[in-house]
Amino acid sequence: MNHRTVLLLVISLIFHFNILGQTTKTDSLSYTLTTHPDTLLNTDDNPERSKMERFSSSKLFRMTYVGVPLIICGQIINQDYHFRSLRNDYIPKFRHHIDDYVQYAPAAIMLGMKVAGVQGRSNWGRMLTSDAFSAAIMATAVNSLKYSVKTERPDGSNRHSFPSGHTATVFMTATMLAKEYGHLSPWVGIGAYSMATATGLMRMANNKHWLSDVMTGAGIGIIATELGYYLADLIFKGRGITNFDTMETLDRYAPPSFIGLYLGINLLPSGYNINNEYRYGTSSGSNAGIEGAWFGNAYFGLGGRLTISDTNVLLNYEQTETAKLDAVKFLIGPYFSKPLSVRWALGTKLIGGVVHYPTLHIGDHRIPKNDAMCFSTGVTMTFKARKHLGFRLFIDYDLQQPHSKLTREWMHMLTFGGSCAAILK
Repeated sequence: MNHRTVLLLVISLIFHFNILGQTTKTDSLSYTLTTHPDTLLNTDDNPERSKMERFSSSKLFRMTYVGVPLIICGQIINQDYHFRSLRNDYIPKFRHHIDDYVQYAPAAIMLGMKVAGVQGRSNWGRMLTSDAFSAAIMATAVNSLKYSVKTERPDGSNRHSFPSGHTATVFMTATMLAKEYGHLSPWVGIGAYSMATATGLMRMANNKHWLSDVMTGAGIGIIATELGYYLADLIFKGRGITNFDTMETLDRYAPPSFIGLYLGINLLPSGYNINNEYRYGTSSGSNAGIEGAWFGNAYFGLGGRLTISDTNVLLNYEQTETAKLDAVKFLIGPYFSKPLSVRWALGTKLIGGVVHYPTLHIGDHRIPKNDAMCFSTGVTMTFKARKHLGFRLFIDYDLQQPHSKLTREWMHMLTFGGSCAAILK
């Protein structure tokens, strides 16, 4: 069974459950256009709804708008070695086992709040039934794939890498916590998924999983919980559930403040001199970090980006064995956004700051570490899936001073990538 087959099976299962559940309204959250075309509210029926809004109010969308994209990206991603190289360049000796415990932290918090008497979505019986279904679906999916796909771990310890069980578990428990107590504050969900994301990144840092393992595991964990709660809703119907006011208003002109992961593939399309005799070029590399901005209105904000990157080096246009052009960047400046609709926005930025280059060895040549200036701009397309969750695709262009002080050639970097961001307002 290959990854594409797995993807088809998962999506087929999701559509099957969605068709069965079209008449189920428990704990539903739907969106439609009000009389003002720049605002979305959760009224149930309105003939003015666009096809996009009818889809985004469907049970299928609510169950899959995060999980399925993660699984799809996990299947088609072809940059596992790039991101593992990034880990090996910056933290090659990282070994910690906190991820073995953090994967259960959202569930522990959920149970602690329940024991303390904090009112959640479900009573004890309904919650435990939902969680049992979720855990069974997640465990079945993860273990079936591990023992059929047999992907070798990055550290070579065994062939049970795909998908990441730790990541599936923590995203499952994070979704449980968000479902039961997300009504209290958007920060419940943001905190839960931040813990989940940190666990997935730590699995990669521990050299136990590839990026595709982590992304697919995250998608499985989220979808397993959605299906588990859906099955419990079919059984319990209106019993043992508290119907909170789940209205969300999506405003086209709300300030789009955000913070999220920054993951991309970079290209340096030019060549650079070491000296008069030798010249080095680059091939593709990887880029990872955090990006965020605070907007005072719908159009203008102030933010920044902190990233690490590595790029493979070619000496006189031939591949070197170990040389990597590493760089750590910290940039700040104005961000701009143009709302295109209630859900879509086009953005750009003009930021500047510093780039730190560690010492670079290319063959017999040593280029000392250096700190230099860097400027960046780019284009971003953001899709607001929920009031506090957005997906971003970007193309960034960085102009940075060279690593070598012996040349005045500025370096040009293109980065193509995406992120899942928390929308803070």
